[in-house]
Amino acid sequence: MNIKERVINVLNELNIDAVLVSDGYNMRYISGFTGATGYLYVSRNRFVILTDFRYTIQANSESNGFEVIEIGKGGYAAAINDLLDADKIERLGFEDDNLLYASYSNLNEKLHKKEMVPVKNALTNLRVVKTAEELENIKMAEHIGDIAFTKILEVIKPGMTELEVAAYLEFFMKTNGAQGLSFDSIVASGVNSSMCHATPSAKKIELGDFVTMDFGCIYNGYCSDMTRTIVVGKASEEQKNVYNTVLKAQLEALDAIHAGVVGKDIDKIARDIIDSTKYKGCFGHGLGHSVGLYIHEDPRFSASEESVILANVTETVEPGIYIENFGGVRIEDLVVVTEDGHINFTHSEKQLIEL
Repeated sequence: MNIKERVINVLNELNIDAVLVSDGYNMRYISGFTGATGYLYVSRNRFVILTDFRYTIQANSESNGFEVIEIGKGGYAAAINDLLDADKIERLGFEDDNLLYASYSNLNEKLHKKEMVPVKNALTNLRVVKTAEELENIKMAEHIGDIAFTKILEVIKPGMTELEVAAYLEFFMKTNGAQGLSFDSIVASGVNSSMCHATPSAKKIELGDFVTMDFGCIYNGYCSDMTRTIVVGKASEEQKNVYNTVLKAQLEALDAIHAGVVGKDIDKIARDIIDSTKYKGCFGHGLGHSVGLYIHEDPRFSASEESVILANVTETVEPGIYIENFGGVRIEDLVVVTEDGHINFTHSEKQLIEL
């Protein structure tokens, strides 16, 4: 079943006549259009990209069999009204998880007395199970991350700032094929590594510091994500204990992954291991999330995830321990779930590295 047929199925399931797609990732997935501004309009009769003059050439070159309409002086509302009237649409779906309230209010006021129906995550859910092509792009993005990690180990030394390390990571990824970053890289050293999402700073790396690096890149539109924590200099016994606890939690969670598991059950494996030690309560985030066109997708490995994880779904596995005024460790791999296990796309060393 092609993507157009799958969207039509959504219309049928929700009993709507057409849908207005505003989420940029869904727009790309459904139509191929990667421009920064516009909407998709999908009915049972028409498949349309609505955008302005800046993106019409791009839309025509990228569109997957979609008609391209350039908006005029009347703006998007006028163009949408023309489509609704031509198709005799009464119930128009919209992405309530994405559309700003101001945009919704403007459209709701200007459209010709049409019922606007929220579709929630029905379109986003089309992206959950990855195709073979998508998996190859994600695998390549993660491979670029592995290259960057290998190269950064040759560069890190005491006296470098976290910002410098982050800059080198970006340089290594982009010079090895990355289009951009999946997210702003996290580089946290010493006590800063106790913050899960620390922002790289001018802090200088010192001997004996943990250095946590969480980074990813985009390849053909698809994201990667990995984290490694190292010690610059000689690790203390406490640092080794923290690191090995996180590694054990990750390895045992990885061993349990296969199609058919429930997301919260995988999270529990890693969480129980950490909570059985003196570090109970120091792992405060979910174990993982899916990755695709967007860096944080569903389903997840988390304590609240009731979904059954299907084959060809990507997931990160990233337990951590974070101790205020001491430091923290996170180890993250990116895997694709298979019927009887998983394939790990991350190949960087996971035993504790002391530089």
